[in-house]
Amino acid sequence: MVEVRLETERLVLRDWREEDWPEFFRVTNTPAVMQWLGGVLGGDGMAAQRSRVEACRAANGFCFWAVERKEDGALLGFCGLKRADAPGSTVTGAMEVGWRFREDAWGQGYAKEAAIAALDAAFDRFGAEEVVALTVEGNAGSWGLMKRLGMRRREELDYDDMRYGPPWRRSIVYSIDRATWHAQNG
Repeated sequence: MVEVRLETERLVLRDWREEDWPEFFRVTNTPAVMQWLGGVLGGDGMAAQRSRVEACRAANGFCFWAVERKEDGALLGFCGLKRADAPGSTVTGAMEVGWRFREDAWGQGYAKEAAIAALDAAFDRFGAEEVVALTVEGNAGSWGLMKRLGMRRREELDYDDMRYGPPWRRSIVYSIDRATWHAQNG
């Protein structure tokens, strides 16, 4: 399988290394970061998440990649692509872009920079015609970024993810298609 490495001005999005996982969970499995993502994960939850990312990579050639800051090599979180697969989802099988960044990296444009690289790869490298993004209504930071990326709200595709209780159950959907992405981003 071909290694994935995407570079932006300040970031590297890349395949995971064994040593990334403890640091990733240390800096992102916190109450603030996980507030809108189902809450802080226990050991089984962390193992399951790692397994899902690795299985996605093996099956598709892409995943939510590790995001490293070029300046100092710090692991900031993840950003990338997967196939939507939540039980009961209205967008099952669609290419999905997603991100999670450590709290001290918020508000610096890293998530947008990484998401742009991931969306470019979705359309130009992995052949997506449309990409969706999912969050919950309360996660204004996440859906605000979706809007800044030019994605549009798709209320008709919202669904309840029964794996979670409130406030995480209702998933809201945004999307962008290839033509719109390329028109906005040259």
